[in-house]
Amino acid sequence: MPDHPRCGFIALVGAPNAGKSTLLNAMIGSKVSIVSPKVQTTRTRVLGITIEGDTQMIFVDTPGIFKPKRRLDRAMVAAAWQGAEDADVIGVLYDVSRRSIDEDTRSIVARLKEQGREAILILNKIDLVKRDVLLGIAAAFQQEGIFTDIFMVSASTADGVADLKRFLAARLPDGPWHFPEDQISDMPMRLLAAEITREKLFIQLHQELPYSATVETEVWEEFEDGSVKISQVIFVQRESQKAIVLGKGGQRIKALGSAARGELQGMLERRVHLILFVKVREGWVDDPERYSAWGLDFGAS
Repeated sequence: MPDHPRCGFIALVGAPNAGKSTLLNAMIGSKVSIVSPKVQTTRTRVLGITIEGDTQMIFVDTPGIFKPKRRLDRAMVAAAWQGAEDADVIGVLYDVSRRSIDEDTRSIVARLKEQGREAILILNKIDLVKRDVLLGIAAAFQQEGIFTDIFMVSASTADGVADLKRFLAARLPDGPWHFPEDQISDMPMRLLAAEITREKLFIQLHQELPYSATVETEVWEEFEDGSVKISQVIFVQRESQKAIVLGKGGQRIKALGSAARGELQGMLERRVHLILFVKVREGWVDDPERYSAWGLDFGAS
């Protein structure tokens, strides 16, 4: 640990698909949060940890904040606000390709105003819009009166990310580091492995399969040659969804397993034997045990 360490929490909040997970991974320099084109991919609070100079930065990637309709929605939104309330710095992400400020983002700004919280504004996906549009969006947000600083970045290309990281590190308080220097997340590896497979599930089936699917790691077995056997179960709510995941002749789940295994091997830097099963579990979205495993509040209102 350095002689004068700094350490603190930075919450990334925003509407679904604003790019929070992509930005988190760019900040950390490694994948700790799953990314997909489908909104509301992140279901739970994810801690990403990185070092900038003498500062340990602990990023909280939260589920997208939106108007909840289901129990799972309410639990995800509650987790997002909890992450923001505990943070030293709040970064509000906005996807500038949306052009005008959406209702979900407006509700986030309104709640921060109610709480008397200041935040920094992170305008993301700047590579997708012209400069005059970008400046107009920045001016509209500036009128809200809660943003101390505005940053313009492209999380997917890392444009502007280094400057944002240095700025955030300087804003965190003096204090000892909370985690070992080489730790990049607090997420258990079994859960992260399940999240990787769930990401591939979203990417390959985002048109056909609704949000009623989840993945759990049931077996994690280490071998003397350094390889690991990971057995996972994909839970769906209906038999028709099981057929979608399996695909004709099992081709779809084979492709899914191949994509997940490739990423897991790169992440773990060793050979991975990945075995996938598909099971029907009706009503899993109303099972308190599932919420506990994700760190979500089953009774969130």
